[in-house]
Amino acid sequence: MSADGKWTTTMNTPMGAQSGEMELTTDGGSLTGTLTAAGNAAEITDGQVEGNNLSWKASVTQPMPITLEFTAVVDGDNISGDVKLGAFGNATFTGERA
Repeated sequence: MSADGKWTTTMNTPMGAQSGEMELTTDGGSLTGTLTAAGNAAEITDGQVEGNNLSWKASVTQPMPITLEFTAVVDGDNISGDVKLGAFGNATFTGERA
């Protein structure tokens, strides 16, 4: 199943659950898109696709500057995975196709 499209997400961070949206576009083994949360947007970089497995990075500035490193699996209209939060540990996230 393609990851292309809009997704509504919830990330379970040390600061509590954070809601957001993603817009993903695949092109062969490449993944691009945008993450949006709390009125801030970040472009996806280093995005890769291998079957239903995805990985990407996104640099955010709010609530502090950090590069988030995502790994995820698409299962139909659901997506879930892990996020490395730099020095702040790891978080999980889930989402549904919008």
